[in-house]
Amino acid sequence: MKKTLLPLLLCLGVSFAVVPVIKAGSRSATTISAGIANATAPGDSLATVTEAAPTAEAAAAELYHSLELDRLGLSFDAMKYAWKGFQELQEQGAVPNDAILTVIDFSQPSSKKRMYILDVRNKQVLYNTYVAHGKNSGLQYAERFSNRHESLQSSLGFYVTKGTYFGKHGLSLRLAGQEEGFNSNAESRAVVVHGAEYIGSSRADAAFMGRSFGCPAVPQAQSATVINMIKNGTALFIYHPSQTYIHGSKLLNS
Repeated sequence: MKKTLLPLLLCLGVSFAVVPVIKAGSRSATTISAGIANATAPGDSLATVTEAAPTAEAAAAELYHSLELDRLGLSFDAMKYAWKGFQELQEQGAVPNDAILTVIDFSQPSSKKRMYILDVRNKQVLYNTYVAHGKNSGLQYAERFSNRHESLQSSLGFYVTKGTYFGKHGLSLRLAGQEEGFNSNAESRAVVVHGAEYIGSSRADAAFMGRSFGCPAVPQAQSATVINMIKNGTALFIYHPSQTYIHGSKLLNS
Protein backbone atom coordinates (compact mmCIF):
# COMPACT_ATOMS: atom_id res chain seq x y z
CA MET A 1 0.00 0.00 0.00
CA LYS A 2 2.80 2.44 0.93
CA LYS A 3 4.66 1.62 -2.28
CA THR A 4 1.49 2.32 -4.31
CA LEU A 5 0.79 5.67 -2.63
CA LEU A 6 4.33 7.05 -2.78
CA PRO A 7 4.49 7.67 -6.58
CA LEU A 8 0.99 9.12 -6.48
CA LEU A 9 1.87 11.58 -3.71
CA LEU A 10 5.07 12.57 -5.50
CA CYS A 11 3.12 13.30 -8.72
CA LEU A 12 0.55 15.39 -6.84
CA GLY A 13 3.35 17.32 -5.11
CA VAL A 14 4.98 18.17 -8.42
CA SER A 15 1.63 19.24 -9.94
CA PHE A 16 0.83 21.64 -7.08
CA ALA A 17 4.35 23.08 -7.22
CA VAL A 18 4.01 23.84 -10.92
CA VAL A 19 0.66 25.71 -10.69
CA PRO A 20 1.91 28.93 -8.98
CA VAL A 21 4.95 29.06 -11.27
CA ILE A 22 2.73 29.02 -14.35
CA LYS A 23 0.45 31.69 -12.92
CA ALA A 24 3.32 33.91 -11.88
CA GLY A 25 4.95 33.61 -15.27
CA SER A 26 1.81 33.87 -17.40
CA ARG A 27 1.97 37.66 -17.82
CA SER A 28 5.64 37.65 -18.82
CA ALA A 29 5.03 34.81 -21.21
CA THR A 30 2.19 36.74 -22.86
CA THR A 31 4.35 39.86 -23.12
CA ILE A 32 7.26 37.99 -24.65
CA SER A 33 4.95 36.12 -27.02
CA ALA A 34 3.49 39.41 -28.21
CA GLY A 35 7.02 40.74 -28.69
CA ILE A 36 7.93 37.67 -30.70
CA ALA A 37 4.82 37.99 -32.87
CA ASN A 38 5.65 41.62 -33.61
CA ALA A 39 9.40 41.23 -33.98
CA THR A 40 9.73 37.93 -35.84
CA ALA A 41 10.79 38.36 -39.43
CA PRO A 42 11.63 35.74 -42.04
CA GLY A 43 14.91 34.15 -41.09
CA ASP A 44 14.76 35.15 -37.41
CA SER A 45 15.22 32.31 -34.99
CA LEU A 46 12.81 32.01 -32.09
CA ALA A 47 15.70 31.83 -29.64
CA THR A 48 17.21 35.06 -30.96
CA VAL A 49 13.94 37.00 -30.80
CA THR A 50 13.01 35.62 -27.38
CA GLU A 51 16.35 36.72 -26.01
CA ALA A 52 16.23 40.18 -27.61
CA ALA A 53 12.59 41.11 -26.96
CA PRO A 54 12.84 42.05 -23.25
CA THR A 55 15.96 44.23 -23.61
CA ALA A 56 15.89 47.98 -23.05
CA GLU A 57 17.22 48.62 -26.54
CA ALA A 58 14.53 46.45 -28.15
CA ALA A 59 11.81 48.24 -26.19
CA ALA A 60 13.29 51.62 -27.13
CA ALA A 61 13.43 50.62 -30.79
CA GLU A 62 9.81 49.50 -30.79
CA LEU A 63 8.66 52.79 -29.25
CA TYR A 64 10.95 54.85 -31.50
CA HIS A 65 9.63 53.31 -34.70
CA SER A 66 5.97 53.12 -33.67
CA LEU A 67 5.97 56.84 -32.84
CA GLU A 68 8.01 57.69 -35.97
CA LEU A 69 10.42 59.69 -33.85
CA ASP A 70 13.03 59.60 -36.58
CA ARG A 71 10.65 61.70 -38.69
CA LEU A 72 10.52 64.24 -35.85
CA GLY A 73 14.32 64.40 -35.70
CA LEU A 74 15.01 62.51 -32.46
CA SER A 75 18.18 60.43 -32.68
CA PHE A 76 17.81 56.75 -31.85
CA ASP A 77 20.74 56.94 -29.42
CA ALA A 78 18.87 59.60 -27.44
CA MET A 79 15.83 57.32 -27.22
CA LYS A 80 17.91 54.26 -26.41
CA TYR A 81 19.71 55.92 -23.50
CA ALA A 82 16.54 57.65 -22.33
CA TRP A 83 14.75 54.32 -22.04
CA LYS A 84 17.66 52.60 -20.29
CA GLY A 85 17.92 55.25 -17.57
CA PHE A 86 14.15 55.56 -17.31
CA GLN A 87 13.89 51.87 -16.50
CA GLU A 88 16.57 52.18 -13.84
CA LEU A 89 14.73 55.09 -12.22
CA GLN A 90 11.51 53.07 -12.30
CA GLU A 91 13.22 50.16 -10.56
CA GLN A 92 14.47 52.56 -7.88
CA GLY A 93 10.94 53.89 -7.38
CA ALA A 94 12.18 57.39 -8.21
CA VAL A 95 9.51 58.25 -10.80
CA PRO A 96 6.05 58.68 -9.24
CA ASN A 97 4.44 59.30 -12.63
CA ASP A 98 6.06 56.83 -15.03
CA ALA A 99 3.55 57.35 -17.85
CA ILE A 100 5.44 60.40 -19.16
CA LEU A 101 9.02 60.57 -20.41
CA THR A 102 10.54 63.79 -21.74
CA VAL A 103 13.63 63.59 -23.95
CA ILE A 104 15.74 66.64 -24.86
CA ASP A 105 18.14 65.87 -27.68
CA PHE A 106 21.12 68.23 -27.56
CA SER A 107 22.77 66.47 -30.49
CA GLN A 108 20.46 68.71 -32.53
CA PRO A 109 20.89 72.49 -33.00
CA SER A 110 18.67 74.90 -31.08
CA SER A 111 16.89 75.79 -34.34
CA LYS A 112 15.20 72.36 -34.23
CA LYS A 113 12.30 71.23 -32.06
CA ARG A 114 14.42 69.02 -29.84
CA MET A 115 12.15 68.50 -26.81
CA TYR A 116 9.92 65.43 -27.03
CA ILE A 117 7.22 64.71 -24.44
CA LEU A 118 6.16 61.08 -24.74
CA ASP A 119 3.26 59.18 -23.23
CA VAL A 120 5.02 55.83 -23.02
CA ARG A 121 1.99 54.08 -21.58
CA ASN A 122 -0.36 54.94 -24.45
CA LYS A 123 2.44 55.32 -27.01
CA GLN A 124 1.80 58.89 -28.08
CA VAL A 125 3.92 61.96 -28.77
CA LEU A 126 2.23 64.55 -26.57
CA TYR A 127 4.38 67.53 -27.53
CA ASN A 128 7.40 68.47 -29.62
CA THR A 129 8.91 71.93 -29.26
CA TYR A 130 12.02 74.09 -29.02
CA VAL A 131 14.21 74.16 -25.93
CA ALA A 132 17.17 76.35 -25.02
CA HIS A 133 20.60 75.38 -23.72
CA GLY A 134 22.94 77.36 -21.47
CA LYS A 135 24.73 80.40 -22.92
CA ASN A 136 28.15 78.98 -21.99
CA SER A 137 27.30 75.60 -23.50
CA GLY A 138 27.59 76.84 -27.07
CA LEU A 139 25.89 78.87 -29.79
CA GLN A 140 23.76 76.89 -32.24
CA TYR A 141 24.81 73.58 -30.66
CA ALA A 142 25.31 72.70 -27.00
CA GLU A 143 28.86 71.39 -26.68
CA ARG A 144 29.95 72.05 -23.09
CA PHE A 145 28.19 70.95 -19.92
CA SER A 146 28.65 71.51 -16.22
CA ASN A 147 27.16 70.79 -12.81
CA ARG A 148 28.95 73.80 -11.26
CA HIS A 149 27.26 76.86 -9.83
CA GLU A 150 27.44 79.99 -11.99
CA SER A 151 28.76 77.99 -14.95
CA LEU A 152 25.78 79.12 -17.09
CA GLN A 153 25.99 75.73 -18.79
CA SER A 154 23.41 73.01 -19.26
CA SER A 155 23.67 69.77 -17.30
CA LEU A 156 23.19 66.38 -18.93
CA GLY A 157 21.36 63.38 -17.58
CA PHE A 158 18.16 62.39 -15.84
CA TYR A 159 15.89 64.60 -13.78
CA VAL A 160 12.61 64.04 -11.98
CA THR A 161 10.17 66.94 -12.16
CA LYS A 162 8.82 68.48 -8.98
CA GLY A 163 6.24 71.17 -8.29
CA THR A 164 5.66 74.55 -9.89
CA TYR A 165 6.12 78.13 -8.70
CA PHE A 166 5.83 81.64 -10.12
CA GLY A 167 9.16 83.39 -10.60
CA LYS A 168 10.62 86.12 -12.78
CA HIS A 169 9.79 84.03 -15.87
CA GLY A 170 6.24 83.31 -14.72
CA LEU A 171 5.15 79.71 -14.20
CA SER A 172 8.26 77.58 -13.67
CA LEU A 173 8.94 73.93 -12.87
CA ARG A 174 11.55 72.68 -10.42
CA LEU A 175 13.83 69.82 -11.46
CA ALA A 176 15.63 67.34 -9.22
CA GLY A 177 18.85 66.09 -10.81
CA GLN A 178 19.32 62.34 -10.34
CA GLU A 179 22.98 62.00 -11.31
CA GLU A 180 25.82 62.88 -8.97
CA GLY A 181 28.52 64.85 -10.72
CA PHE A 182 26.37 65.60 -13.76
CA ASN A 183 23.20 67.39 -12.62
CA SER A 184 22.94 66.90 -8.86
CA ASN A 185 23.23 70.67 -8.25
CA ALA A 186 20.22 71.48 -10.42
CA GLU A 187 18.00 72.61 -7.56
CA SER A 188 20.62 74.74 -5.84
CA ARG A 189 21.54 76.25 -9.23
CA ALA A 190 17.84 76.98 -9.88
CA VAL A 191 17.89 74.98 -13.11
CA VAL A 192 14.18 74.86 -13.96
CA VAL A 193 11.82 74.62 -16.90
CA HIS A 194 10.43 78.08 -17.68
CA GLY A 195 9.17 80.10 -20.60
CA ALA A 196 11.31 82.56 -22.56
CA GLU A 197 10.84 84.87 -25.52
CA TYR A 198 14.36 84.14 -26.78
CA ILE A 199 13.52 80.60 -27.94
CA GLY A 200 10.95 79.50 -30.50
CA SER A 201 9.74 79.96 -34.05
CA SER A 202 9.85 83.77 -33.68
CA ARG A 203 13.65 83.44 -33.60
CA ALA A 204 13.84 81.20 -36.67
CA ASP A 205 15.59 83.85 -38.79
CA ALA A 206 18.23 84.64 -36.16
CA ALA A 207 21.81 83.37 -36.42
CA PHE A 208 21.08 81.21 -33.39
CA MET A 209 18.37 80.88 -30.76
CA GLY A 210 18.62 82.65 -27.46
CA ARG A 211 20.25 80.81 -24.59
CA SER A 212 19.54 80.47 -20.89
CA PHE A 213 21.64 80.44 -17.73
CA GLY A 214 21.51 76.64 -17.87
CA CYS A 215 17.75 76.08 -17.79
CA PRO A 216 15.88 74.04 -20.42
CA ALA A 217 13.73 77.05 -21.31
CA VAL A 218 10.83 76.61 -23.75
CA PRO A 219 8.85 79.12 -25.86
CA GLN A 220 6.93 81.47 -23.58
CA ALA A 221 3.60 80.89 -25.30
CA GLN A 222 3.90 77.11 -24.80
CA SER A 223 5.47 77.06 -21.34
CA ALA A 224 2.29 76.53 -19.32
CA THR A 225 1.23 73.65 -21.56
CA VAL A 226 4.64 71.98 -21.31
CA ILE A 227 5.00 72.50 -17.57
CA ASN A 228 1.53 71.26 -16.68
CA MET A 229 2.08 68.22 -18.89
CA ILE A 230 5.28 67.06 -17.18
CA LYS A 231 5.07 68.38 -13.60
CA ASN A 232 4.91 66.33 -10.40
CA GLY A 233 7.12 63.30 -10.73
CA THR A 234 7.86 62.56 -14.38
CA ALA A 235 11.27 61.75 -15.84
CA LEU A 236 13.17 64.21 -18.04
CA PHE A 237 16.38 63.26 -19.86
CA ILE A 238 18.85 65.68 -21.46
CA TYR A 239 20.98 63.84 -24.02
CA HIS A 240 24.21 64.64 -25.83
CA PRO A 241 26.67 62.12 -27.34
CA SER A 242 29.28 63.11 -24.75
CA GLN A 243 31.41 60.08 -23.98
CA THR A 244 32.21 61.52 -20.55
CA TYR A 245 28.55 61.36 -19.67
CA ILE A 246 27.65 58.14 -21.50
CA HIS A 247 30.47 56.20 -19.84
CA GLY A 248 30.21 57.99 -16.50
CA SER A 249 26.47 57.82 -15.85
CA LYS A 250 25.60 55.19 -13.24
CA LEU A 251 22.05 55.00 -14.57
CA LEU A 252 23.27 54.11 -18.05
CA ASN A 253 25.92 51.66 -16.85
CA SER A 254 24.19 49.86 -13.98
